[in-house]
Amino acid sequence: MTRRLFWEDAYLKECDAKVVGVEGNAVFLDATCFNPRGGGLASDTGTMAGQRVLEATKRGDGIAHVLQETPRFAAGDGVRLVLDWERRHRTMRMHTAAHILSNVVNGETGALITGNSVAPEGCRVDFSLEDFDKARMESYVAMANEVIARDLPVRSYFLRREEALASPGMVKLAEASPPDVPELRIVEIGDFDRQADGGVHVARTSEIGRVSLVRTENKGRANRRLYFTV
Repeated sequence: MTRRLFWEDAYLKECDAKVVGVEGNAVFLDATCFNPRGGGLASDTGTMAGQRVLEATKRGDGIAHVLQETPRFAAGDGVRLVLDWERRHRTMRMHTAAHILSNVVNGETGALITGNSVAPEGCRVDFSLEDFDKARMESYVAMANEVIARDLPVRSYFLRREEALASPGMVKLAEASPPDVPELRIVEIGDFDRQADGGVHVARTSEIGRVSLVRTENKGRANRRLYFTV
């Protein structure tokens, strides 16, 4: 298993690790500060011992770091990992904003998330909504910005799966379940929101800035999509 240092400190910009395996251009390590792609969240990028890391992906209970070129090292070697920090921090801001906005929409309409994509370039969230218009969504964005302005602390911790799933609102996904593991990682935003989540977030909501609505789309009879940025 790869030790997920980003769960211990989302602000860790670089770290040392040991190579435990190499498969083609994919490198497996004993620990990493690279958050992998998954659940709609974009992967970190950066360098490993000076070589370009294009993305990190989940492989079983490990994390594969996909390099741009053939790795110059082998199992047992020590490597230095360095994140593209500005990209990572923007992704963190986007991700926490997505949680806040999703909870606002869920609280106002009962809608669940049917799909999402969180990246530094922008974010989209799909909701199980039949009635949807730009004016209403602008009001939800304004409500989200009010929450952000409260400078709420953001923290994460683990709960037994049964306990977590027994809490109302812990899962806001319409068509997916949390991983089948004994404990779920919970992300809590002040007194406003708690969700099962495995990604990286900012430490306080004030780091987000302001959410801006980009556009909305009708994606079917009961599916509405919104795009936003921070």
